Amino acid sequence: MFTGLISDVGEVRAVKDEGRLRRLRVSCGYDAATIEIGASLAHSGVCLTVVGVDRAANHTEIEVDVGAETLAVTTAGQWRVGTRLNLERPLRLGDELGGHMVSGHVDGVAQIIARDDFDGMARFDLRAPAALAKFIAQKGSVALDGTSLTVNSVDGDAFSVLLIPHTLAVTNWGEKRAGDRVNIEVDQMARYAARLLETSR
Repeated sequence: MFTGLISDVGEVRAVKDEGRLRRLRVSCGYDAATIEIGASLAHSGVCLTVVGVDRAANHTEIEVDVGAETLAVTTAGQWRVGTRLNLERPLRLGDELGGHMVSGHVDGVAQIIARDDFDGMARFDLRAPAALAKFIAQKGSVALDGTSLTVNSVDGDAFSVLLIPHTLAVTNWGEKRAGDRVNIEVDQMARYAARLLETSR
């Protein structure tokens, strides 16, 4: 489990396809001694298993495998050398829960339709996949590229979020533009509530 609070921004250093499996090498600022093989790590919202760890001169490089299904339903299929990814380590018992509960199981891909910058902040308007729109509510939570955000407004399958200067500075959101696609994970409580309503009818 994760909280949607990004703790580092990594950069893809190498991409290697092995049949329908893709191996990524990602540089990050985490201490290599604290990352174990088999550990989970969220990459722009996608929970991936660490299969390799190397200590470099001034950074750490980790390797993760991405399966065909993940490549198909997330933005991982577009990640290339140089792509910057929001990273988050898993929640530990006793950690402060500052965002919201995020599983790292991406539901789909949303598209940024507009960006408006003002006073150091940025408002993003996005379009969600039609099947996910019903789970997005004003003042509710949503994870976008792994970042826990509050929904400001909803209009059909379009919704908006506001990012403060700190979030823009410590994530890859400062680089996002209209037309970019981002991983979306809807709030788990909204998903379960909708399912309960369906089964009660």
